[in-house]
Amino acid sequence: MAQAKYLKLSGLEPLIITPETNFVNVGERTNVTGSRKFLRLIKEEKFEEALDIARNQVEGGAQIIDVNMDEGMLDGVEAMTKFLNLIAAEPDIARVPVMIDSSKWEIIEAGLKVIQGKGVVNSISLKEGKEAFIHHAKLIKRYGAAVIVMAFDENGQADTYERRIEICKRSYDILVNEVHFPAEDIIFDPNIFPVATGMDEHKLNALDFFRATKWIRENLPYAHVSGGVSNVSFSFRGNDKVREAMHSAFLYHAIQNGMTMGIVNPEMLEIYDEIDKNLLEHVEDVLLNRREDATERLLDLAESFKGDFKSNEKAIAEWRNEDVQSRLTHSLVKGIDEFIEIDVEEARQQVARPIEVIENHLMNGMNVVGDLFGSGKMFLPQVVKSARVMKKAVAYLLPFIEAQKDGKSSSAGKVLMATVKGDVHDIGKNIVSVVLACNNFEIIDLGVMVPPEKIIAAAVEHNVDIIGLSGLITPSLDEMVYLAKELDKLNIKIPVMIGGATTSRAHTAVKIAPEYAASVVHVNDASRAVTVASNLLQVETKDKYSKNIREEYDTLREQFLNRSREKNYLSIEEARKNKLKLDWENYNPVKPNFIGTKTIDVELSELIDFIDWTPFFQSWELHGKYPAILTDEIVGEQATNLFADAEKLLNQIVDEKWFEAKGILGIFPANTVNDDDIELINQNSKFLTLRQQSQKTVGAPNIALADFIAPKDSGIQDYIGCFCVSTGFGVEEKAAEYRKELDDYNSILIQALGDRLAEAFAEYLHLKVRKEIWGYDSDENLSNEELIKENYKGIRPAPGYPACPDHLEKPTIWKLLNAEEEIGVKLTESMAMWPASSVSGYYFANPQSKYFGLGKIKMDQVEDYAKRRNISIEEATKWLNPNIAD
Repeated sequence: MAQAKYLKLSGLEPLIITPETNFVNVGERTNVTGSRKFLRLIKEEKFEEALDIARNQVEGGAQIIDVNMDEGMLDGVEAMTKFLNLIAAEPDIARVPVMIDSSKWEIIEAGLKVIQGKGVVNSISLKEGKEAFIHHAKLIKRYGAAVIVMAFDENGQADTYERRIEICKRSYDILVNEVHFPAEDIIFDPNIFPVATGMDEHKLNALDFFRATKWIRENLPYAHVSGGVSNVSFSFRGNDKVREAMHSAFLYHAIQNGMTMGIVNPEMLEIYDEIDKNLLEHVEDVLLNRREDATERLLDLAESFKGDFKSNEKAIAEWRNEDVQSRLTHSLVKGIDEFIEIDVEEARQQVARPIEVIENHLMNGMNVVGDLFGSGKMFLPQVVKSARVMKKAVAYLLPFIEAQKDGKSSSAGKVLMATVKGDVHDIGKNIVSVVLACNNFEIIDLGVMVPPEKIIAAAVEHNVDIIGLSGLITPSLDEMVYLAKELDKLNIKIPVMIGGATTSRAHTAVKIAPEYAASVVHVNDASRAVTVASNLLQVETKDKYSKNIREEYDTLREQFLNRSREKNYLSIEEARKNKLKLDWENYNPVKPNFIGTKTIDVELSELIDFIDWTPFFQSWELHGKYPAILTDEIVGEQATNLFADAEKLLNQIVDEKWFEAKGILGIFPANTVNDDDIELINQNSKFLTLRQQSQKTVGAPNIALADFIAPKDSGIQDYIGCFCVSTGFGVEEKAAEYRKELDDYNSILIQALGDRLAEAFAEYLHLKVRKEIWGYDSDENLSNEELIKENYKGIRPAPGYPACPDHLEKPTIWKLLNAEEEIGVKLTESMAMWPASSVSGYYFANPQSKYFGLGKIKMDQVEDYAKRRNISIEEATKWLNPNIAD
């Protein structure tokens, strides 16, 4: 009978956790936020290769595998469903239980629907209140899974012993007494935090975890304890010897106190009995808080275990004593430009022609950089720093090369790069250019908003080997299709690489590739650019590679078109009948404190606290959520270094007023008319919205943004707002200055910070609108983390984004706000905003308004939309093309 109270999990084989069970190791590499390789494979839909990572985890001893698909550019529900279904067909993987890991309930539930055996949900907590906690727990119980419960409640994360046991006790009582959740299926995560940070309040972090673990095991019958062990050693990232000792010692004491399972990297563990005795004493002094000076003593001792060049003067002296090739390679790999001209000059003295220093010494070093980057041992910010060193080396050599008439470089190929007509965004293009240049490709960069005729003329003039096209906004996709047609008409055979946030492998295969006889390849991220470019140009690979890509895209196009036809859609009339029906009889909209338009002045310093840093790291292809990314096992050290550089530059931007922030908003009386239009009273204007048309499950509505504004026939006077903000004035000028100084790293950093400040301005202004200017939620009191998670009332959707992909709404906003004249932000012919670091959108105050994706729509709505906007069906199709199902 006692066995019934054991935690019993299963894949194809049971995993029963008894008092005799050793510590259960959870494999962490099938997690898109923790494994760069796994993320890349999932984004490229290489699920079979991703399965190999899961297989390696199981073969490496993982008794449970943690699967996480939380990434902004992924359809997390689809990815989780597909991956778990594939696992189920692989007996060597499916034999172990799965931990479904997500911060989004819809992804967790998608996993629960298809999971094989009995798994674990990671995680739920009281963070969103008791009601949501009970709702999720009941569903998990119904699906038959175990659950990890975070020590987190409405007041935040537990960071003391007392808070840990208080939250865990409350959670346990609710689960066992109210939900009737099996106590043995409850696993608590009482939060592992870093130690030895130098802050007194962190001295008890490890000890409090041990004490809380012991208390849980003694006072909450049958419950278990888990945690992410690597967090404890955050202060010593880069010093593997100390980290390995800390992980092993922490685990030893945690297990002694009752820890059952946890996420641990076996490669970052030392055998407890084999830890250097002196180091172990210092580590345990910190973990157990045995001495007042424990942190200082461990920090001092840790220096002797570092093998890092930058931390050891003797090592620095040693690398300066190596041969010139080794020194140049070291400078390039480490991004050190202090000695580059000295070493380049020494190398020049040893060769017959100065060009040989580039072709041999420097390219040998950059090949090492390329290999490290390609294998995931270097990350994008480091590569861009390497490029900065390379450029300075080449700049030093150029006068000597020019002096020799026969001096000519042999490059890997000539690549033309351009952001297409109407589009102003070029951060991604610049990053790809740098990575290609690091691998000996010659780059011709035409910049942004480049018309097709200029791209074609430049490609012919410079006799380029590849054309690289970038685009961020939806109309850029049509520009790429048009350019492919023009290239084909002229019988040009230059391969084309497609990239940018709005592009995709599917769109490239379905829309662009059929229009061009030569090769067209979608490049998912910078790390893939070199491989693709090399395969397109190398004699031994190009024919086979181009043929394989063509066949792959043909198959993808056929699958895509068939899938599109198989989906069920409602007519626009049926969709409108199934619209979201709110209770307007009991709705009393808050009358705004201000009606009309007004410009907004703000100092940059006021925006810093509103920055969401997670997308900043994503722009550098470092994947993970901030601040957790700073302690990530894989990218944590590089993310921390990048963050330090960003903060330093951000302080200079603010202190020296490099950028100018300008904003304007408007709030107007409004009502919905004709189902999908929002009429602005006394403004002679309407916002036209689009409605979901896909077949929904029973009871689910087909939503349009107009559903959140009271209908005119309700007799209720409602309101809507719109805005435009920019921190882009000054960004391009500063970025150009850095480029002139051959510093791509800070040039890209400047642009990325400009974008983050613009988004921060939008968040800042939305807060002002909610609490003061409109005042519909004047009592709001949210943390920055809660703001980033959009826990506020109301929404601020933007034209061009999922809920309203129609960019033609922007001119209406610009007309209402007089935005170009008032703050200088312009619209290109493709409706991109200039300066690029700008944000615009609407304000909806209805507390039931929410973000959603329009998805695919039918041609009957396109025709209806064209009529409402008084444009041709062809023009409507052009703007809505990515969303059209037919």
